[in-house]
Amino acid sequence: MNPDSTSADLVLRGGRIATMDMARTMATGLAVRAGRIVAVGSDAEVRLWIGSRTRIVDLRGRTVTPGFGDAHVHPISAGLGRMRCDLNGAGGLDAYLAIVADHAASHPDAPWIRGDGWSMPAFPGGVPLRGDLDRVVPDRPVYLESSDGHTVWVNSRALELAGITTDTMDPADGRIEREADGSPSGALQEGAAYPVERLLPPTSATDLVSALRLAQEELHGLGVTHWQDAIVTPDEEIAYMTLAGRDELTARVVGALWWDRERGVDQIDELVERRARTASDRYRPTSVKVMQDGVLENGTAAVLEPYLDRDGAPTDNRGLSMIDPAALGSHVARLDALGFQVHVHAIGERAVREALDAIEIARHVNGPTDTRPHIAHIQVIHPDDIGRFARVHAVANAQALWASHHPQMDVLTIPFLGPERAAWQYPFGSLLRAKAPFAMGSDWAVSSADPLLAIETAVIRVDVEARGVRPPFLPDERIALMDALAGYTSGSAWVNHLEAVLGSIEVGKTADFAVLDRDMFDRGTGAIGESRVIATYIDGIAVHEAPDFWR
Repeated sequence: MNPDSTSADLVLRGGRIATMDMARTMATGLAVRAGRIVAVGSDAEVRLWIGSRTRIVDLRGRTVTPGFGDAHVHPISAGLGRMRCDLNGAGGLDAYLAIVADHAASHPDAPWIRGDGWSMPAFPGGVPLRGDLDRVVPDRPVYLESSDGHTVWVNSRALELAGITTDTMDPADGRIEREADGSPSGALQEGAAYPVERLLPPTSATDLVSALRLAQEELHGLGVTHWQDAIVTPDEEIAYMTLAGRDELTARVVGALWWDRERGVDQIDELVERRARTASDRYRPTSVKVMQDGVLENGTAAVLEPYLDRDGAPTDNRGLSMIDPAALGSHVARLDALGFQVHVHAIGERAVREALDAIEIARHVNGPTDTRPHIAHIQVIHPDDIGRFARVHAVANAQALWASHHPQMDVLTIPFLGPERAAWQYPFGSLLRAKAPFAMGSDWAVSSADPLLAIETAVIRVDVEARGVRPPFLPDERIALMDALAGYTSGSAWVNHLEAVLGSIEVGKTADFAVLDRDMFDRGTGAIGESRVIATYIDGIAVHEAPDFWR
């Protein structure tokens, strides 16, 4: 037995430890001392680190992985959603209206009823109506964001306050859905929601801090130890600074500062100033988020060829490029030269191509840099652009939970893309075969924050609720379990410039890891997504432990 002066603080043994090192080595034990990993290997090797004060965990075959990293997540808005009128997981219009009515009744003094989480397939054509909200809240304005954040459902009072009428023109970056007589129906797409959004009461700093604390707790419970916040506003960065200042920000976070598409290069000096002023050991605002298009379901994702109508005929709609592609290249090159990582939202194949073009311009202007730009969502990629990710060193940032043939595909996506383009969706396998840098994230609260559910979907390409019922969605794009796990560990660490300290279980790295309740690699123990995180450690300290962890 080691003397206590050289023994480990914590030893885990008898497990299935996926180190996610370059060789993807498996081990059975690891030892931690002073927040660092000091040994990884066999049980015999880690036994040498046991002293009288060492805490010992007998894993009994359970899996240990590096702490998960979410490369695209919205924790503060997710936390606020929990605190507001939360429609996530509710089933259909009647359930939504019941929740809204209950929330309004329990908050009689709230000037606005605000919430999110409704799903487009719950409504014909994906478009909710103001009249339904008017029935339950006729006297106060209601503002409810869809689960994907691209459509807002409002009642008549909200439209009235914002001055949105039959005569209001659609903005360049959005669309007002309308009834047969031209009056606004109550669904506002993308930038069309801004006239209502600007009227919302500001969220208090206290609520933002509470939301971040709540979200961090939930993410740690899912094994997530680090993430990239995909949109950080000036108000939200105060929440990060507050928790960091109190030593309550246990996660390591990269913040993606929001690029205001109504402005241009005049905002860059402000981004540089915010990066310098707000950075800390746990929070680094070194990324800039660019929203290049919308989503397919409402026809705002940027596509190369027109969307089809319900009869399969071409329309005149090619979606929206939120930023002029010529300007985008200039902006990305300037940000890249200043050391910012660019984080681009791109759903449609035209937006993906525009993002790749912009990154290629930055490479030409600046030469090789280590900014690691990434393109998130990548729902549709033209086959000609698959190989470009590796050539321009752009990270493919995948939200794998969407890569299944769920009902929304048949109702709001495939008919409007056509069969050829629909087959280009979520080409994870093609990207990996083309050696694209690859990371994964959840886009929570748009979808579940659970990495294990996303990893399963990437591997089987079936909605976890339809296991054994539906066939795999585009099965050639399935990826191996170790590749999917890498996307949520070493890949996400790399995109966040954290690979030197975490993302794998190796000697010298920080002791950030998750313990699962079973051997995830043994299919006899159940589906991947049925695995549960029972402990999460950061710097060798438990930030989450389930009651059954020690049993």
